[in-house]
Amino acid sequence: MEAGTRAAMLAPDGSPITVSNPSKLLFPDDGITKGELVDYYGRIAERMIPHVRDRPLHMNRFPDGIGRIAIQQKRVPDSFPGWIKRATVGLHRGGTITHALIDDAATLVYLANYNMVTAHVWLSRAPEPERPDQVIFDLDPADDDFSLVRATALSLKRALEALGLQPFVKTSGSRGLHVVVPITVSASFEEAHIFADAIAQRVAAADPDHLTTEFVKQRRAGRLFLDVNRNAYAQTAVAPYAVRARRGAPIAVPLYWSEVESDRLRPDGVTIRTVWDFLGSRPDPWQAMEGAGRPLLPLEGAQPPDRSGRRRGVSRAERSRPPADGI
Repeated sequence: MEAGTRAAMLAPDGSPITVSNPSKLLFPDDGITKGELVDYYGRIAERMIPHVRDRPLHMNRFPDGIGRIAIQQKRVPDSFPGWIKRATVGLHRGGTITHALIDDAATLVYLANYNMVTAHVWLSRAPEPERPDQVIFDLDPADDDFSLVRATALSLKRALEALGLQPFVKTSGSRGLHVVVPITVSASFEEAHIFADAIAQRVAAADPDHLTTEFVKQRRAGRLFLDVNRNAYAQTAVAPYAVRARRGAPIAVPLYWSEVESDRLRPDGVTIRTVWDFLGSRPDPWQAMEGAGRPLLPLEGAQPPDRSGRRRGVSRAERSRPPADGI
């Protein structure tokens, strides 16, 4: 074995997966190395794989560590071994792209050695990429008032359960929470987006002083943003149990709803170095997600969402201008 490498595990074809430069600092301020990242993903794979299997992957890579150049990579490079599973999907602008799939622990370990810090995955699976099996609500606060994030997540839970759906929740590993609803594979992304937008509008209307669905940041006026724009073809969300490229290496962890009720909860409170104490012997809060999908029902009065901003081709510069009406 070459100097500066160490064995990690065997690939499905029996070849060894080695970790190159395991002492390289990927989180310089925290002293967290690539070897630690590889070890984490190898150990968490049993919990993580069921949630990411068959989902096209978007890799967030940091070859020189966080704080340096970030590589957002979707396409599988030619250098990847043949045992890593792939999915070729259509691009709506024409052509195709081939993504990696994280279907086993060996792939997860290989990708960590490839300096993938964070895995982002589609809301649909490779067999039917045009039809999601999840709807997601990304709760994005304007400030550090996490109590509002928790309260909003619980409001969404009640609204979704009233429709016969079973929502799940995880920390984002950043500033907010993600509320995720499993659905049967039947609706289009357009239908899922319309549904999510209608629910978000209802929840925001109940507390318009603190909540908004306004896409343009300058129009939010310090309110929490209920973001449903990830409910679209080829859009991604951070994978459950993924490490975030932030100081401390926080993790996006699935939660029990009872934990959301606690004012001790923080969106970035579980890190790569505290996660095993946090998990202990507890089961995966999302283990019941498979099989919990229900069909989306049409909502009375639901309309296609206002896709202002980038979805209608408005430039970044235009979006950054203060609104003319001063809102």
